[in-house]
Amino acid sequence: MKKFLLSISTLILPILTFAQEATEKGLDQQIDEGFKPVSDFFSNVIFFKVWTDPDIPFVLLLLVGSAAFFTIYFGFPNIKYFGKAINTVRGKYDEIEGGHEASDTPMTIDGDIRDTIRDESQEGEVSHFQALATAVSGTVGNGNIAGVALAIALGGPGATFWMIVCGLLGMSTKFVECTLGVQYRDVGEDGTVYGGPMYYITKGLKERGFSVLGKIAAVLFAIFCIGGSFGGGNAAQSNQATVVLKELMGLESTSAGAVIGVVMALLVGIIIIGGIKRIASVTEKVVPFMAVLYIVACLYIILSNFSLIDDAFGLIFSEAFNPRAMGVGGVIGVLLVGFKRAAFSNEAGAGSASIAHSAVKTKYSASEGLVALLEPFIDTVVICTMTALVIVIFNTGGIFEYGGDGTGGVIIDGMRYEGAGITSQAFAEYIPYSNIFLTIAVVLFAVSTMISWSYYGLQSWKFLFGRGKVADLTYKMLFLLFVVIGAAASMKSIWDFSDAMIFAMVFPNMVGLYFLFPVVKKQLKRYLDAIKAAKA
Repeated sequence: MKKFLLSISTLILPILTFAQEATEKGLDQQIDEGFKPVSDFFSNVIFFKVWTDPDIPFVLLLLVGSAAFFTIYFGFPNIKYFGKAINTVRGKYDEIEGGHEASDTPMTIDGDIRDTIRDESQEGEVSHFQALATAVSGTVGNGNIAGVALAIALGGPGATFWMIVCGLLGMSTKFVECTLGVQYRDVGEDGTVYGGPMYYITKGLKERGFSVLGKIAAVLFAIFCIGGSFGGGNAAQSNQATVVLKELMGLESTSAGAVIGVVMALLVGIIIIGGIKRIASVTEKVVPFMAVLYIVACLYIILSNFSLIDDAFGLIFSEAFNPRAMGVGGVIGVLLVGFKRAAFSNEAGAGSASIAHSAVKTKYSASEGLVALLEPFIDTVVICTMTALVIVIFNTGGIFEYGGDGTGGVIIDGMRYEGAGITSQAFAEYIPYSNIFLTIAVVLFAVSTMISWSYYGLQSWKFLFGRGKVADLTYKMLFLLFVVIGAAASMKSIWDFSDAMIFAMVFPNMVGLYFLFPVVKKQLKRYLDAIKAAKA
């Protein structure tokens, strides 16, 4: 720990020295100006368009089309197996996860040696619930608070409808990728689990005779996942936490963002040094607490305005097909805004959550795939929708104009707000001292997302550079640096970069999913057969 703190101090001292010598523009603006070209470059490359007016990037077509395909191919698993997913999380089927078979049990089951299956149940580091909590903490974050506000500010209430559609379809994609994450994971000599797309792409494609393609796709995924951990899983979170902290404390210093970023970097640094077990122990307590607290607050506002609920849903549905927001390109534009924000929030198709789910203790990979399909439902269908209802109800009287300034910012009472700032204003209308509550919620969402994504990025870093201590420390130092960058730079620069990095992961991940989805079907049958046998 002393070496870690010394390393962090070595990283932060130059930053503080630079802050002291900052010019009249301020440290925050300098960081933003330096980061913006990087953000613009990656955004332009990843979101290349297959159609203009309205702009339709290929990656969104790939993401949504694939989600629809998996939904149909697996017979709507997002609906059909929802109950089994709940039962798996609460431990109803634990007896088949590692129980002892009777003496007359066949020596092989579906081609697997019986004792090998029993050993598989001992592999892994966390329970189904811990894996879900860790993964949910990586998806439930400021995408649910700031991202929803951004979607509505840009695309109007109709963007909410398309977010929900994308979330429902994303449940099927998440099921596929997390099943594969467990199926092809690596287990080290010390019992540490290494999993995720980089492993199922490499191993799975090698089984099918496409070894070279698998290696290339896996390396690309690992690179993009590291970028995603720096961007959407880190900088975007610290950016919005800084927004609400500055607003709460009334900070106007041109270097306030960087200072807040340094403090957050120290906090996150202390947590992430513990690895997945420490992350799981933290998130299984923090995630349910912050999610329930936030949902209760949303429900209070929504139910306090009960008479407006049907109007809000009516507006969400009607404007999905007849939007009033200007400058987004009509129905297709609103659809894209909703899909983009939903995909950023729940990450279905990006493959990131399968890294956390691969650490589960189970001998049936499909069991964790079913658990994972709950994530987009919790994240997008429930929490994002509640946030959207709060904002739409708040704006019933036309407090701000949908479409805003075209960058996600809106004018409320003569002041410009964006992201979490919009949600904060909506909460303030109905809950006294809600600025304190929402600040706590945003910071908790941000920190939990950052510690989970640090694990995702570290696993990818290890895949590329080995599993030594030096590699670990190098990654964590860079990760903490991006906490500071995110806090100091502008929302647009950070979110453009974050979107690009998250969506870049979709390309190599889909290579693995399309080659390996038949494996998922086989593993699903194996798990369902085991459940039936246990009931017999």
